[in-house]
Amino acid sequence: MEERQNHRFSGRVSVFQESRLPETAIPVGYAALIEAFDLQVPLPLILCAISARHKVYEQNDWRIYTPRHEPSATLEGHLVFALKYEGLNLALLKRFFEVIDPAELEDMIKAKPNSSYMRRIWFLYEWLLDRLLDILDAKTGTYAEIVDPKLQWAIKGTTSTRHRVRNNLPGSRDYCPLVRRTDSLNAFVSSKLDEQAQAVIGKISRNILARTAAFLLLKDSKSSYAIEGESPPHDRIQRWGKAIGEAGKHPLDEDELIRLQKIVIGKDNRFTKIGFREEGGFVGEHEQGTRMPLPDHISARHEDLSDLMRGLITFDHEYAPELDPVIASAVLAFGFVYIHPFEDGNGRIHRYLIHHVLTARGFNPTGLVFPVSAVILDRIDDYRRVLESYSARLLPFVDWQPTAKMNVEVLNDTGDFYRYFDATPHAEFLFECVQRTVAHDLPDEAAFLERYDFFKTRVEAIVEMPASMIDLLFNFLKQNNGQLSKRARAKEFASLTNNEVEMFEMAYQELFLSDVE
Repeated sequence: MEERQNHRFSGRVSVFQESRLPETAIPVGYAALIEAFDLQVPLPLILCAISARHKVYEQNDWRIYTPRHEPSATLEGHLVFALKYEGLNLALLKRFFEVIDPAELEDMIKAKPNSSYMRRIWFLYEWLLDRLLDILDAKTGTYAEIVDPKLQWAIKGTTSTRHRVRNNLPGSRDYCPLVRRTDSLNAFVSSKLDEQAQAVIGKISRNILARTAAFLLLKDSKSSYAIEGESPPHDRIQRWGKAIGEAGKHPLDEDELIRLQKIVIGKDNRFTKIGFREEGGFVGEHEQGTRMPLPDHISARHEDLSDLMRGLITFDHEYAPELDPVIASAVLAFGFVYIHPFEDGNGRIHRYLIHHVLTARGFNPTGLVFPVSAVILDRIDDYRRVLESYSARLLPFVDWQPTAKMNVEVLNDTGDFYRYFDATPHAEFLFECVQRTVAHDLPDEAAFLERYDFFKTRVEAIVEMPASMIDLLFNFLKQNNGQLSKRARAKEFASLTNNEVEMFEMAYQELFLSDVE
């Protein structure tokens, strides 16, 4: 089949759109399509090229293939290469389908009606654009899966008899981020962290477990505000902690999200709109003096919020249950924070959605919240890098101008960039956070409470002392590496004898410092 247009695909290059290749090579697959059709889309996390050397390797966001992998320098060749080796990039494919002559695709597909790749391209065109090609329904050919499950996470899906394919996309046309299968994610899923967590709590007494759960819940609530740089009153922290403790019990819909926003904002919402935005939004700063917006991330257009949020809610109801719980929670939560549907409260609700999915799926033990926000706070730089893994690539493709109120107004169609993105780094990061809670936070907190109970018992065996004074004694010893300071001995604990102080110090050191090198 001769192509209707003479598409110009690049030869060997050392630089591709300001990205330096590891060596001089031929861009192929999605990289070739981006260049040939001038597609204005965020670049894939990994681009592909063909080297003259017989070595496959990854470096500097490029995967370099050997000459034997080189496709023909045609539209069909690069499309097939992309589907075979790179998986689906829905935002890029939609932009490509919008500019290609439909007749060219029709000729290409009709020339090879039994090709699984052609039938997948056919389905994707009609699914993404909601527009039919002039092709009769397929009569033969083994049913092909739209998402290659060896490359990306997918669901079981349903069949399309017109194309003789199985639509196993893990989302709807309104919202369908994808996650690539990586060695890291495969290992995390195989490790069955939920079963590990159950094994950990099986060794903890009921009393200690209840107190551990309460502490971790409070810790997560405090940390979620701290990530936003806020120190709200204790009652707001408690209310948010109560909401987190009920995560997964209420169906996700617009009313539920607004209920959560009201809890986050608190009673004084005079300066914050409750409900979805009715204007633009961004994350960043304002330039000193001019007050011009300096965005690090630009939120989805408010005109797109209805479709995007409908898609996100549908994902939670219909698609998330078929995916690994941690992967599903990453897709839901990080998609929400990129969309940024509210004027305020997005970050905390974004982290709440992680708990929502994990709890609804029974991933975390009953009554126990993994303190994901606390881990994120400890790894705040990594968290920001994960958020920027997409925001930084998205920002150059959002055309905007400042408004009179020094907000942003988006001038181009960006909806697809929020409904179709690569959530692989987000899933890997979230798995790392959950793994830390299972391997360290949960057992460490339980062990601490057990040691504290021993400490309290030893103190009470020596001196009758209120619980609040024992807490104060413990904190002084902790602050001074197991020694009671001269100030504390002279003031709060002036009535203690030297012998009693020595015994308390010894108890603390044996219980809390004996295993510290």
